[in-house]
Amino acid sequence: MSEEKNEKAQGRKRRTRRDNRLKRWFREMRAELKKVVWPTPKQTVNNTLIALGLMVTMAIVVWAIDQVAGQIFQAIRQLGQFWG
Repeated sequence: MSEEKNEKAQGRKRRTRRDNRLKRWFREMRAELKKVVWPTPKQTVNNTLIALGLMVTMAIVVWAIDQVAGQIFQAIRQLGQFWG
């Protein structure tokens, strides 16, 4: 009987410690989020437009490189047919 009480008490202690750690984690997370300097809506729009512009630019660069490489490989293949 006393063993059952001991086991229950230990289980409660474990749960309490775990609950306390979880509460402390949320409390610390909230404190850290208060320190964050959030961007203004204008900055968010500006940063989004910059990112989209860079993505479009990089897509065009990759497309151009692909086109040039395709032309080079096609020329090499035609040379191979000419000599072969």
